[in-house]
Amino acid sequence: MLAPNYDLVLVFASIAVSIMASFTGLTLTRGINALPDVRRKFMIVMASMALGGGIWSMHFVAMLAMSLPVPISYDAISTLGSALIAILMCGIAILIMHYVGRTWIHTAVAGTILGNGIVVMHYVGMSGIRGCLPTFELPGVVLAVLGATAMGIVALRISYVRRSTGHIFLGAIIFGLSVVLVHFVAVGWTGFRVGEGSGDVAPLIDNGILALLVMLSAFVICGTFLLTATNFVLVGTSEASPSVSASAPVTNTPKPQPETNEAQLPEHGRLPYERDKRIYFVEPSKVAAIRAEGHYSIIYTSDEKLFCPLSISVIEKRLDPQQFLRTHRSYLVNIEQVAAFERAKDNGRCLFEGVASLKSAPVSRAFVPRVRSALSI
Repeated sequence: MLAPNYDLVLVFASIAVSIMASFTGLTLTRGINALPDVRRKFMIVMASMALGGGIWSMHFVAMLAMSLPVPISYDAISTLGSALIAILMCGIAILIMHYVGRTWIHTAVAGTILGNGIVVMHYVGMSGIRGCLPTFELPGVVLAVLGATAMGIVALRISYVRRSTGHIFLGAIIFGLSVVLVHFVAVGWTGFRVGEGSGDVAPLIDNGILALLVMLSAFVICGTFLLTATNFVLVGTSEASPSVSASAPVTNTPKPQPETNEAQLPEHGRLPYERDKRIYFVEPSKVAAIRAEGHYSIIYTSDEKLFCPLSISVIEKRLDPQQFLRTHRSYLVNIEQVAAFERAKDNGRCLFEGVASLKSAPVSRAFVPRVRSALSI
């Protein structure tokens, strides 16, 4: 058996790359539900590349940190294919969160796919080692799968339960650390034997070329991270996160945002929404529901969903409390447009008819009595 040694500087670099990529990917998805479908899918692709590329980069930075007493290289197909696998599985997980739903079941399914994307990428990448024979032990595989699944679910749950800066940052740390832990747990249960590995004739990537590829990937991740992190630092003054500014149809002009005059907004007035670099208004009677999206909100009408620059707490103060009820910490519902109420154990759902972009809104346990009373049931 060959005993590996590690360069601690590169080990810490792999941790940093993993967390930065996780933060960047999760940030890019913030506010994209207000986008037209094509642009939303484009942002999901970008986020998938950031998350999947971060998993791949972390893995191979850590592999560069590991030295064996024999020279090793990597099969090009397995090495590059593992990156595509990571990006694909991250993309599927994000698609579920933005197109299927964000219930516990949906989050668990998406988190399982996301977490096991780390595992699959790791073992496909490890199988591409040439110059020695890696042998994978069952306990390591089991621990990697269980750990990745659990941390993937927790990371998505925290990041999506509320799309705030703090939740996204904490979710990014959890997911970034899960990539690191899965890698080193799996490597700890991997033996390296003397041998040439596979006898195929596929092109090989030596450590020098691999270092250049990883450095390029890490450079892109770090650059994107700096852009997103800078905007997050400025949230307190401009209230514009990178994903929202990228997704909302607004310009980067120094015009005052609508939030600046929140105290002077009339009660029960029309709600503003942004489209094509303009601010329009919608009558509350045409609104079926409102969902929080970080510092902003999504307005659902019978025909479409609209991006509103106001937070849900500000909108709630503007609306008639007899007509609009808080059913969940992220939802306001127009009681007059509720077609049915569905009870499920200790919570429920308000169902809509004729609202193309929203079939139902969740009702938390604490709000069930109030909703039932408003619906006279």
